[in-house]
Amino acid sequence: MRLEQLQAFLAVAETGSFQQAARECGVTQSTISRQIQSLEAELGLPLLHRTARATLTLGGDRFLLRARKICNEWKTATQELTDLLDGKQPELCVAAIHSVCAHYLPPVLQRFCQDYPNVQLRVTALGSDRALKVLKDGLVDLAIVMNNRYLTTSAEMVTEQLYDEPIEVLMAADHPLTKYALVPWDALTCYPHVVFKDGYGMQRLVQDLFSRQGGTLNASLELNSLDAFRGVVRQGRLISLLPRSALVEAQGDPTLAVRPIAATPAENGSPPKQTLSRQVVLVTTQDRLQIPPIRSFYNLVLDLMPAYHATVQGIVSDRQVIAHSI
Repeated sequence: MRLEQLQAFLAVAETGSFQQAARECGVTQSTISRQIQSLEAELGLPLLHRTARATLTLGGDRFLLRARKICNEWKTATQELTDLLDGKQPELCVAAIHSVCAHYLPPVLQRFCQDYPNVQLRVTALGSDRALKVLKDGLVDLAIVMNNRYLTTSAEMVTEQLYDEPIEVLMAADHPLTKYALVPWDALTCYPHVVFKDGYGMQRLVQDLFSRQGGTLNASLELNSLDAFRGVVRQGRLISLLPRSALVEAQGDPTLAVRPIAATPAENGSPPKQTLSRQVVLVTTQDRLQIPPIRSFYNLVLDLMPAYHATVQGIVSDRQVIAHSI
């Protein structure tokens, strides 16, 4: 059964004329006749009485309502897809890591809302692994996350690097590690750590670091809120390894201190390697980039976010210099 057969049948049923139905469908009368004959043959009974005015048989009368419903559903479905390609979608969903939501997304969101006032934006702060999972499950349209090549290298994924940033040490203002301008690796193993919960890319990154360096991570506490990290760390000897963009508020807090991590010695006399950094990426799927609002948001992130990141990183670096000079 083909859609044009149903359309031919409906045209004849509504006009009572094969000739008029042909004009409405933009085909010849013989084409209308063949389509209806094929439909009747497929269904196994006649649908029309071929009289001076075509009328419905009993079977045709029963079939009419279903045929209209099928054609209307098809019309609705194609219109929805046309609207989608024209940028008429009700909402756009984004999942992003907490530091991106706090510092880099607001200007992008403002610009997008100006360009697409009829599209409702939904932004959710999630850990990187969780954000990539909901993207794969079709629950969000884009994800801004710490790169995880195990989750972003499939054929349907489109991944764009946004920026790299160093991982630094958050501690209380009177912590023993504040004596270091650059905290050596060995010193990090001497204190208990606050880490992100499972499902956050930072937890995996820190664990991998300790594994590569042959040290033991003393993870005393798991949290998923930067406010909670700051509240716990300022109380005692706990420390935490966090990306620089997550330390903006801490830089202005006199009860907290932030220190870079010293580069670890490399083998065979080669230059020292940076101890730890993370790469933040924008991820979506090939099919979503065909939709104008999603493509527009994607391009806004690529155009604006690296510059916002550079500005924030500069502010943090300046605060570090001032703090060290006091």
